[in-house]
Amino acid sequence: MSTRHILLGLLASGPSHGYDLKRRHDERFPQARPLAYGQVYTTLQRLVRDGLAEVDGTASDGGPERTAYRATDGGARELARWAGEIAPPAPFVTNEIFAKVVVSILTGGDAGAYLLAQRAAHMGRMRELTAVKTAPGTDLTTVLSADYALNHLDADLRWMTTTAARLTTLTAEVCAA
Repeated sequence: MSTRHILLGLLASGPSHGYDLKRRHDERFPQARPLAYGQVYTTLQRLVRDGLAEVDGTASDGGPERTAYRATDGGARELARWAGEIAPPAPFVTNEIFAKVVVSILTGGDAGAYLLAQRAAHMGRMRELTAVKTAPGTDLTTVLSADYALNHLDADLRWMTTTAARLTTLTAEVCAA
């Protein structure tokens, strides 16, 4: 995820200061890792340096001085370019579950038991996400994020089912090699 472009997207609705941008990021992307304030301000400085954002003013409102930033026309063009750019699908996806199954097969471990336990963990997480997205008053961003995660978990479950069905053959191939 591009923090630079996310902040530009948040600035598209109007000028904001770093504290507000961090808060809005964390609200709009609840499943993402929260941004650190240092990351927000460093990114804002780079956006200004690159001509994609500019300082809109400074105010203290009785508290600490806060600098507001706004996207420039160049920033709006860069955001539109990035938002329309197709993300290339990865040719191969390797994750921890895959790696653990392969290592288990290679070392004579019980890959089947691991897959059953992992399946149970995935099902539990899917129940949690379903409850989150169907709770009264859930905002659209949270629903979209939960749907995205649910679809990925579902794909993992389908892979686990396929792999479990192939374990005997896979193990025999490894032992024969």
